[in-house]
Amino acid sequence: MNENLPPCPECAGVYTYEMGTLLVCPECGHEWTPAPAEAAEEAGDNVIRDAVGNVLTDGDTVTVVKSLKVKGHPTGIKAGTKVRNIRLVDGPDGHDIDCKVDGFGQMHLKSSVVKKA
Repeated sequence: MNENLPPCPECAGVYTYEMGTLLVCPECGHEWTPAPAEAAEEAGDNVIRDAVGNVLTDGDTVTVVKSLKVKGHPTGIKAGTKVRNIRLVDGPDGHDIDCKVDGFGQMHLKSSVVKKA
């Protein structure tokens, strides 16, 4: 146990260790960036990242990483659906992507359910 490293944010395990620029929890396998980078990010620009940590910008193409239910449609958006030309917004309830999904029309998505293509 290293006294200088924070516990795992997923399982609160105290046996975290450094692997390159990441911190790793041997108990659950969770990997994350150290807190100073996160604090600098919060203090600086409002950076919107996808589900795997890539920085998103206006006009990017993203892929939906998990199936999503859509009100008023018998089927939802399936995982793997590509969404082109996204626009980053400060939307309601954490929905920070404004886009047009083929077959569904204009909608807001959360950056946590997409991956940069």
